[in-house]
Amino acid sequence: MNAVIIEDEQIAAQNLERLLHETSPGINVVAKLQSVEESIEFFSTDNAIDIVFMDIHLADGLSFSIFDSVTITAPIIFTTAYDQYALDAFKVNSIDYLLKPINKEDLTRAMQKYHTLEGKASKNNSENLNALIETIKKPRYKSYFLIPVLDKLVPLNVNDIAYIYLDDKISRAVTFNGQSHALDKPLDTIFTQLDPIKFFRANRQYIIAHSAVSDITLWPLSKLHVNLNVATPEKVIVSRARVAEFKDWYTN
Repeated sequence: MNAVIIEDEQIAAQNLERLLHETSPGINVVAKLQSVEESIEFFSTDNAIDIVFMDIHLADGLSFSIFDSVTITAPIIFTTAYDQYALDAFKVNSIDYLLKPINKEDLTRAMQKYHTLEGKASKNNSENLNALIETIKKPRYKSYFLIPVLDKLVPLNVNDIAYIYLDDKISRAVTFNGQSHALDKPLDTIFTQLDPIKFFRANRQYIIAHSAVSDITLWPLSKLHVNLNVATPEKVIVSRARVAEFKDWYTN
């Protein structure tokens, strides 16, 4: 059986190859590829590959972009550091996954599944692979932030956050019960981790939750003053240039 490992971390690739030899005697790892570019080049030729182990995040981008340039007909087992919540979506597919760090038990299970499906590759399997790729390509948003309190990390549910604002270069999340928590990331980074359906970047100082909006006051120069149901240190103003975007976000 010829296998390919697509993994940009050399130690992780070596560990996976070692485990493969331990769990699947006779397997032949014909290539260990480290990037999207290298993978495209490899699969552009006629390679007789039986199975592919593919990391999701590679040095030059997401591995899904490989499929934009070449067709891989071999079954694919994804390796990923995604959390269990994200992985639940993958279990309905015939293509398996391995959660890093990979252990022998998980690899054995995945290979048993491969052998069960071997010879059954069909239109259904192709559709499952496409569904899996589309599922993983969807951005994953935070459900919790971990807040340091003395010698502990206390989870803060994102649904409890009314707004996040910049307080003298410190990002602070304010909950619906008025508690304030310092976050260890810049506001720009935090916003990329939040579901844009639930949160809106009102301006450079504020990210607001949809459920925190109480009402909206028309402001001079076609701006909007967004009133929240939790007190804010200053008025939350949406500029004229972003009024249409805000209205679309709030009504949809």
